[in-house]
Amino acid sequence: MTAKARRTFFDLLCAPRHSPSSMRAFPTASVSARPTRRRWPRVLTIGGIVFLLVGSVGASVWWTTPDVTWLRRSNPTETAMMRYREEQLRRQGRPVRRLWTWVPLGRISPYLIQAVLIAEDDKFFHHEGFDWESMRKALETNLRRRRIVFGGSTITQQLAKNLFLSPERSLVRKLREAAIAYKLERTLSKKRILELYLNVVEWGPGVYGAEAAARTYFHESASELGLPEAIRLASVLPNPYRFSPLDDTHRRLLRKRQIIARRMFQRRWIDEATYRAVLAELGVRP
Repeated sequence: MTAKARRTFFDLLCAPRHSPSSMRAFPTASVSARPTRRRWPRVLTIGGIVFLLVGSVGASVWWTTPDVTWLRRSNPTETAMMRYREEQLRRQGRPVRRLWTWVPLGRISPYLIQAVLIAEDDKFFHHEGFDWESMRKALETNLRRRRIVFGGSTITQQLAKNLFLSPERSLVRKLREAAIAYKLERTLSKKRILELYLNVVEWGPGVYGAEAAARTYFHESASELGLPEAIRLASVLPNPYRFSPLDDTHRRLLRKRQIIARRMFQRRWIDEATYRAVLAELGVRP
């Protein structure tokens, strides 16, 4: 390319869009700009409609969520999950049972509290109801597998679902769960949320709460649970219908028990001798 040709080429590239040379070299530039300008009102209109719809749904969800202030001083007499499970059994013509005894947080083994926190919501005392990092990982996993595998729900979100909602999977139900969790976090202390959760969480068919679980599986009170029993109970959450605390054959359960014990040791909640002893009792390797 000659020097004169190079100058002409760069002059065309650098010429203003409204210059005559630019118009001749690129005749479609000004023509293509007109449809873009026409599309903006349509885009803004659609965006406004979507915003109004989302806002309306959000407002409706918020104003129809239940009041939670009564939970500061009163314990629930039943939960939405209990009603849902029992209605299922009645429709199937099967016997209904409800094993449930309320106990204060101070009468639940510290081992169980620690094990459940590690298993279900390791950042419980550091978030405000939502673990955004866990939710992001859960979303990525679900998108990769093209189905809902992990939910990334915190203890507060699980409590909201157990107390007030059905287990159906829908966007509206998830929004209601988030709204209730938000209210719970701003109304109750962390200790109260944890006490409520440990008393209403499912631990098998018809078994609700730590006290009923301890007596059903280990024939002792929740306050008497040792470290191995606590890890066994925590390892089946959040799938107590699929797994049993007494099952020593399922690899997923064994792996989860190993993780719970190791994290307790790493945080110096238990010493090395206790750590190795509990692994041996659970039948898992370090």
